[in-house]
Amino acid sequence: MTTDSELLSRLARSERQAFAEVYDTFSPGLYRYAYRLLGDAETAEECMAETFSRFLEALRRGKGPRDYLQAYLYRVAHNWITDFYHRSPPPADELPETQPAPDPLPESETIRREGQARLRAALAQLTPEQRQVIALKYLEELENEEVARILEKPVGAVKSLQHRALTSLKRLLTKDVTDDR
Repeated sequence: MTTDSELLSRLARSERQAFAEVYDTFSPGLYRYAYRLLGDAETAEECMAETFSRFLEALRRGKGPRDYLQAYLYRVAHNWITDFYHRSPPPADELPETQPAPDPLPESETIRREGQARLRAALAQLTPEQRQVIALKYLEELENEEVARILEKPVGAVKSLQHRALTSLKRLLTKDVTDDR
């Protein structure tokens, strides 16, 4: 596996294969991150394309990352997502009336999907920063230090956001379960 510093050196020399390696290495995680925060495949793909476009432009201008390539790319995606939400608020989760009824599912699959829907609804009620911390820490499985670099916040602030997010999720999910009774 190539290190960030080796890749960055090769990118500085404009080696096409180096960019392909960066894309192949980081695009799956960036897409998952964007999709989890945006909830739409097309918008997540747009975020990923814009992230790599901005990355290439920064390299061309000599202003790309000096180290921590993953943190840099996630930061670019983070900024794009933040800008996206400032431009247009997230759509309401309403199903069109013309959508056909889903096929019947086995009970366990139905329970799993209901649980995922409750979790998505609870995540949507968190602040954007809390959602990003949860996505990076638990879904992308990054360490607090890496999350801090991506969000450009001190590690203590990331831990605080994480704690508040988890407390809110627990409250929202517990409330949701007790409301169903």
